[in-house]
Amino acid sequence: MPETQLETHSPLNMGDEWLETPLGKALFLQETRMVEEAMDGLFGEQCLQLGLWGDPGAFTRFARTQRATCIADRQTINSTDLGAKGQLHRLPIVTDSVDVALLPHTLDYSDDRSHAILREADRVLTPHGHLVILGFKVGGLWGLRRLIPGAGLPPGNPRPISDRRLSDWLELLDLRILGVTRYFFRWPLPGNKGQSASQWEQRGQRFWPELAACYMLTAQKRVVTMTPIKTPWRSRAKVVGGIAEPTTRVSRIRFDRNR
Repeated sequence: MPETQLETHSPLNMGDEWLETPLGKALFLQETRMVEEAMDGLFGEQCLQLGLWGDPGAFTRFARTQRATCIADRQTINSTDLGAKGQLHRLPIVTDSVDVALLPHTLDYSDDRSHAILREADRVLTPHGHLVILGFKVGGLWGLRRLIPGAGLPPGNPRPISDRRLSDWLELLDLRILGVTRYFFRWPLPGNKGQSASQWEQRGQRFWPELAACYMLTAQKRVVTMTPIKTPWRSRAKVVGGIAEPTTRVSRIRFDRNR
C-alpha cells in the first residue's frame, strides 16, 4: 500500500498548531470530556480511531474496550504512538472486527471521500457496534467565519457536513442514530481566551442549539435478523387398512338346482 507523504504545512498539521491556541485548547478539552462520557458503557474487544485530531491517545485512552488504536493517513512529530498509517477510505482492517469507531473531525477534512470513509467504518464495525463522530456544524456562530475579520478558526478549508445530512447517510447504511449533541457556544475571535463558560454551554444546548460550533453524533450498527421459512413437508398418502385390494380373479358361483 503506498504511503501518504508527510506534509509539514498541510491543513491538518496546521490544525495541530491551532489546537495549542487558547480557543483550540478550550474546544479540545470539552471534546475530550464529551468523548469520555460517550465511551462510558461501550465495551468490546477493539476500539479504532479514524484520523488524527490532536494527540492519538487523547481520545483512545477513554476506550472501555480491551484494545484501542488509531489509524491515520498522516503522521506528525507528536504522533509517535500512532497505531497504523493507511488510507481511511480503504482501511486495512478485517470486516466486522471493530466494536467502537471514533471519527474526530475526520469527515471535515476528508475532501470528497466522506461517503467512502463512512462505508469503510460501517464495514469494519461488528454487529451492534457503535460509531462516534465529531464534526464542525454548518452555520451557527462559526458559520459566519467569512463575516468575522481575523476569526481564530481552524486553518485550512474544512468542509463540514450538517448533522442532519450525516444522519441521512448513516441511516442509508442501516445505522441507528442514538443521539446528536451540539456544543461549544463561543465566538471564534482571536482575543477569546476560551475560558470556561459552563453556564453558556448549558443555556446554548437548551435554548439555541443551532448556534453551536460543533456536534457529536453517536450511532449503532443494526443487524436485520432473518427467520428462515421452512418448506412444509408433504405427507405421503397412507393406506387405510381393512379395504380389500382389487383383483382380476373371477369367482365362480355354483347353483344347486336340487334346492
